[in-house]
Amino acid sequence: MAGLTPRRRSSIADINVTPLVDVMLVLLIIFMITAPLLKQGIDVNLPKAKGKSLDETEKINIVITKEGNIFLNDKMINKDGLPQLLSVYKDTNTSVILKADKDVPYGLVAEIIGEIKASGIEKIGIVTEPKEAR
Repeated sequence: MAGLTPRRRSSIADINVTPLVDVMLVLLIIFMITAPLLKQGIDVNLPKAKGKSLDETEKINIVITKEGNIFLNDKMINKDGLPQLLSVYKDTNTSVILKADKDVPYGLVAEIIGEIKASGIEKIGIVTEPKEAR
């Protein structure tokens, strides 16, 4: 045994890519499944009417549900506090997008439009669903 020299093992410096690809595919599947669930909104049954689509600018979304609840950018608010919340946007060039359920009384919609105008915002768009051609 005196003439034997210890053998050195050489280390392999390659990166095993297979586990990395497996993890990336699993993450891709998870994101593909969860992405549609992240976009949640307030369920409103919009009326049908003719009209054109709106330009993509900075918009404030106001939603009135069938129950009469009012949401400002997905946060429930009180009708009386609407002008104060919107007065911040008075000097900017923002527009208000109003979505009201078709079963909401017209008087409530007109009252909300009046509150928006009272806050100093002049650009108001009312969202409807496209009317079907007969």
